[in-house]
This record gives sequence, structure tokens and C-alpha cells, in this order.
Amino acid sequence: MKTLDYDIERRFWAEGKRFVAGVDEAGRGPLAGPVVAAAVVFREEIRIQGVNDSKLLTPRHREDIYERIMMGALSVGVSVIEHHVIDEINILQATMRAMSEAAAKLHPAPDHLLIDGPRSPGGAIPSTPIIDGDAHCFSIAAASIVAKVTRDRLMTEYDDRFPHYGFGKHKGYGTAQHLAALRAFGPCPIHRRSFRMPARAEDTRE
Repeated sequence: MKTLDYDIERRFWAEGKRFVAGVDEAGRGPLAGPVVAAAVVFREEIRIQGVNDSKLLTPRHREDIYERIMMGALSVGVSVIEHHVIDEINILQATMRAMSEAAAKLHPAPDHLLIDGPRSPGGAIPSTPIIDGDAHCFSIAAASIVAKVTRDRLMTEYDDRFPHYGFGKHKGYGTAQHLAALRAFGPCPIHRRSFRMPARAEDTRE
């Protein structure tokens, strides 16, 4: 698997924008737990082998690359929006809030945001949405890894508190194991009450 390069970031650096942040989220689709967004800024001279779409990496590789991102990035911002907020404002608005909050935690403040997906969260910082950005943009891919690892670690902690549901394995997605546990035990405190239970198990890759 190739390591992504700064092809997209260079376009903005050439315009004089020094601090260009990639932004991505993890956890839009699960039936339980938070949605997590990360924003990451790199200096051009930094190279981290293996950075690519988090969905293409094994958990072990994600953990390893996560640690190298955290050491090599100029700045990293992370936001966690809990399940009850998702129920209050809906998952799209929760995701946009998480992205905005993650970007706001960067220091120095970014000149431009590169957002994974078709929408930008708005706000004072100029941004560019990029569909499948995590597969094409180094900074977005790095953000996808940070968001995914952060969320997976949180769901593993929830697995200790609510062991009947298997959160450590499926991370809250609608797998057959998860649906069977919901039928047997009903929802636990971290389930998203605004989400409908799917009729069949979902693909859990993210």
C-alpha cells in the first residue's frame, strides 16, 4: 500500500497558506458511542510512512501510525461529541460540530481546512470539502487515523463498562453480534436513541 503525499496540500501552500489542516471523523454510522473528529497540520518536510485511508489499515498499523502522527505533526486537534448530543442535534450536525471543534483546537490556527466528504462545517476558517479525501490527501488520511484510533480506544473502555454488547470488537456498529445483544438486553446508556436498529448486520469497516 502506498503512502499518500502532499499533492493537495501543495496547491494551498503555493498560495501562501502555511498551515493547512486535514479534517476527518470516525463514528457517524454506529448505533452507540460518540462521533470523533480530528484535525491535523504538518510541516512539508515531515514524512510518515504508511499514512493512508484508515479503513485500509489494520488496527495494529493504525495504532503504530497514530503514534508517529502524534509525534510528527505540527498540531493535532480532537473533538468528541457524545451520544446524547447526537440524539439532540442529529448525526450530521454533531459531525460538523466535532470537525469545527477539532480545527479550533489547532495551534497555530490553520489558514485553510481540507475536509473529508461533500460538506464543510462553515465558520471563520476557509475550507475545501474533498470527497474521498481520506484516500487522496495526506493530512485528511492522518486525521482519519487519529479520529479512528481515538474512537476505538473509547469504545474499548465502554466495553469494560458494558460487557454484554461486544463494543471492544465491533465498536458500536450494527453487526450481528451487536444486534443480538440489543435484542437480548435492550439499549445501554451509550446507545443512540435516535438511530433505528437496522434489519440486518452492517459492514463495520471505517
